[in-house]
Amino acid sequence: MKSLKFYLSLILARTAYTGIRMFSHSSGTSFAGKLVLKFYPDFLKDCPDYIKKAIITVTGTNGKTTTSGLISHIIETNGYRVIHNLKGANMLTGVANVFALKLNPFKRFHYAVIESDEAYLQKLYDYINAKYLVVTNLFRDQLDRYGELSTTAGLIQSAIDKNQELKLILNADDPLVSTFDKSGNAIYYGFENVEYENDKKSNAPSEVFNCTCGAPLQYEKRFFAQEGHYYCKKCGYKRHKCDYLADVKVYSDFSELKITHEEEKYAFKVYLSGLYNAYNALAAISYALETGVSPITIQDALNSFKSIFGRTETRSIKGHKTLIQLIKNPTGASEVLKTVDLNSNIVIAINDDYADGRDISWLWDSDFECLAGAQKLVITSGTRANDMALRLKYAGVPQSQIIVEPSIKRAISKAASSHDTDESITILPSYTALLKIAKLKF
Repeated sequence: MKSLKFYLSLILARTAYTGIRMFSHSSGTSFAGKLVLKFYPDFLKDCPDYIKKAIITVTGTNGKTTTSGLISHIIETNGYRVIHNLKGANMLTGVANVFALKLNPFKRFHYAVIESDEAYLQKLYDYINAKYLVVTNLFRDQLDRYGELSTTAGLIQSAIDKNQELKLILNADDPLVSTFDKSGNAIYYGFENVEYENDKKSNAPSEVFNCTCGAPLQYEKRFFAQEGHYYCKKCGYKRHKCDYLADVKVYSDFSELKITHEEEKYAFKVYLSGLYNAYNALAAISYALETGVSPITIQDALNSFKSIFGRTETRSIKGHKTLIQLIKNPTGASEVLKTVDLNSNIVIAINDDYADGRDISWLWDSDFECLAGAQKLVITSGTRANDMALRLKYAGVPQSQIIVEPSIKRAISKAASSHDTDESITILPSYTALLKIAKLKF
């Protein structure tokens, strides 16, 4: 029998959530979870009893929110009930928040799909035993918080070591992610060939990437950053054979994937922009095919999937079609920048709060040169608006087009000031700027 504290936690969470929704503009993605964990620290240990089939966890530097969202949507399209931290609150408080608000003593969910921050995964596994872990990639991100990639990889490996029954689904194209398979039972996905409609190659930073033996990795194919077909001349380490191997053609706002698994071939159309989203989709599709979901159901889910909060999210602001894309590290930002409509008014909102990372040197490692051909306004905003404007100057954006407006609301209003609603807007925010934008009304 569950402890009384568990049931009281559900009441506490719902009461707190109702209060903050009534009296503040907060989206309430973590506050109730914070209260619950303070009141009942073992709350998460009781939650798996309400999941009938499996808990799927997703981690990595980029793509966690979209990948977990796709997996959750595929499962729901297949007719099952899913609990999922949809809005990307991926620390323990965010995970506790969604369980506390969704669980019901008289109702069970079939699955839980949990996105987890890389640094918090091992803490999450102190409370739950997941059946699957999907790892998307590992890029340099928030160095002041995570340290170098070896630190982040060590945190994830420590989490995996806590759960010996875990089934890993790994990105074979990422040389660090592939090292997590100690049992030899992991499922691998990756691309054989990448083609662009406009032959536009990635300019994401490609630093020298060393093998675990210390020697620099060599590449037969390099798709972006360290992703590709790698091998080590010294120790023989190389890209793992893929269980789900794909060719992809990337168009301006969708991708076509052709996947081979054993003797079977599948074709899918993914209505998300960029190679980075093709990777996210391949991860989700690989999970789905591995667990027996039919290709028809998967494509139905891909057709109806709506972009997650700030991840290729489209909304209307003062009648203008507006695309919002989170940027937070050099690799992810460079891939997003490659897809920006240079005929749109562009707002770049950069904050340096704790959740963004205090160190903004990543702006100089990101390929803002992609914006040199911008045709309209490029407005910089947020607490580091001036730093962003300086970066754009050196990227070749004409100074006559750069406007500095620290207020994010005024910056977006300026971008939407034209009476010509055919003019579109692109907003590129850091994480806390994205949270602020979600609360704004225009």
